[in-house]
Amino acid sequence: MSSLKRIAYELKRHAPFTALGAFTGIILMGIAILIGLSSESSHTIFHVLHPAHIVLSALVTTAIYRRYGGGIGAAVGIGFVGSIAICSVSDIVFPYLGGVLLEFPITFHVCFIEDTWLIIPSVLAGITIGLLWPHTRFPHAGHVLLSTYASLFYFATFGAPADWAPLLPLVFPILFVAVWIPCCVSDVVFPLLFVRKKKHR
Repeated sequence: MSSLKRIAYELKRHAPFTALGAFTGIILMGIAILIGLSSESSHTIFHVLHPAHIVLSALVTTAIYRRYGGGIGAAVGIGFVGSIAICSVSDIVFPYLGGVLLEFPITFHVCFIEDTWLIIPSVLAGITIGLLWPHTRFPHAGHVLLSTYASLFYFATFGAPADWAPLLPLVFPILFVAVWIPCCVSDVVFPLLFVRKKKHR
């Protein structure tokens, strides 16, 4: 299977589950609005979900690369760069751009720079698990849901619209795109870019 066909296949295969995750995210945001979840609580939840997302992303990226015959040293580097860069795009950049697009006040907060003490141990933990336990099916499903909820709580933590309720239908496509493309790139496309073609299964 060519690289482009594989990317198209993976995007197609992951779209339904990603849509389900985004839908549950909208329900979760609706519940948060109804119970009046405070910004402090949202801040705490985001800073639990984002590192957890990085752990799973590093795990899956490292495990995929190792399963296709990649060396340990390269797996560590690929797991580190792939998880931090792509999780930041998914959990931070896309929600921030979505907030700008929806024209409500939103702050750009990069955890890798501002909360390095939290991010580095998370990515190292994910890499270690990926090297020792190179299985990916369940962690990938968890990765998609964590990415969805981390993106959601970035909105809730760093965005401040006057009224969330009318924005919920518009948040759905932003959540979908924020998770769909980065998660497929992180878990499948990115690690396979560095594996020799003869080792592809």
